[in-house]
Parts: sequence; C-alpha cells; structure tokens
Amino acid sequence: MKKLLLILIFPILCFGQQARCVSGDCTNGYGTYKTENGTIYKGEWKNHNAHGLGTMTWASGDKYVGGFKDDLRHGQGTYTWANGAKYIGEYKDGEFDGQGTYIYKNGDKYVGEFKDNLFDGQGTMTFGYGEYYGDKYVGEFKNDMQHGQGTYTWSDGAKHVGEFKNNMKHGPGTYTGSDGRVVSGVWENNQFIEQ
Repeated sequence: MKKLLLILIFPILCFGQQARCVSGDCTNGYGTYKTENGTIYKGEWKNHNAHGLGTMTWASGDKYVGGFKDDLRHGQGTYTWANGAKYIGEYKDGEFDGQGTYIYKNGDKYVGEFKDNLFDGQGTMTFGYGEYYGDKYVGEFKNDMQHGQGTYTWSDGAKHVGEFKNNMKHGPGTYTGSDGRVVSGVWENNQFIEQ
C-alpha cells in the first residue's frame, strides 16, 4: 500500500520590519499590507494583527483565503499552492485541524479529519495517480497513515476489511479477492499469518 505523507510546507504569516500598510486601516479595520518580499494580506485587522476574514498571497503564487486570528490561519479557509495542490477546511492556530479536504497535485484526495497538519481520525483516501490509481481507503488514520479499523478497496474490486497499522494490514481482517475468494484471519505487517 502507498505510504501517505502529507507534505505541508507553506509560508507563515510574517510581516517583519520592511512591511507597510498600503491602503485602509491595518490597525483595527480593513486594510492591505505588503511586505518587501511581495507577500500581500488584504482583509480584517485587530490590534495590528490579521484577524477576521482575509486573503494572503505570496510571491511564490501560493494563496490563502479564509479566517485569521492573531496573524494565524484560524477557522474555515482554502489554501491553494502554486503547484496545484489545495486544502479546503478547518484551521486552528495556523494548522489544519478539524474537518477538511486535501487534494494533491497528482489527483490523490483525502477527505476527513485532521489534527496538527496530519490526517488523524476518520477519513477517505482516493488515489488518482500511478500504481494505486483507482484504489480507495475508508477508515481510521493516525499521523498521516492508515491506522485502525478500515476498508481498502483496490481498483480491480478486491478489498480488505479489518485492522491497519502504519499503512499495512495488521490484526484481524477479511480479504476478498477480485475472483470472490475470501480469506479471514490475522495479518501482521501486510502478511497473512493465521486463520
């Protein structure tokens, strides 16, 4: 199975000394702020901090539209990377946290729960590219990996229902092949060990 690694490298909100308010009220109101390196924030302010709804655009082409609290992404928002990847969902203190959807640039898609920028909780991962094209996993995740109770369905119709650990079949489960053959028992690190 595919190792899921959610790479979340995105610029933080950092205005520094060379930033300036170019229009509006960047203290307590609505204004536009621009940094020397080309980062632009347009939106609501409170006590000199981005706070409320706003749009942040980086020189790299990355863009975030949504809620802010004390200069951090917070609440509902959409982050779009210049490479085409996208996250739509909840933020807490600058990190993906709560319900959300992460769409990879290659077409893979995760819909479910996040915690501290990682897939964590119930979710669905569908694979839209490469060796795993057409496969789908529905179940529990922990630290970006299939971990807990879940169902993995392959593009040919085969499926495994049971326990997973670190993206592998691990524990009790039932495998049904695309030919209808059924194997129930215990797996360890993707290997069937006993019925």
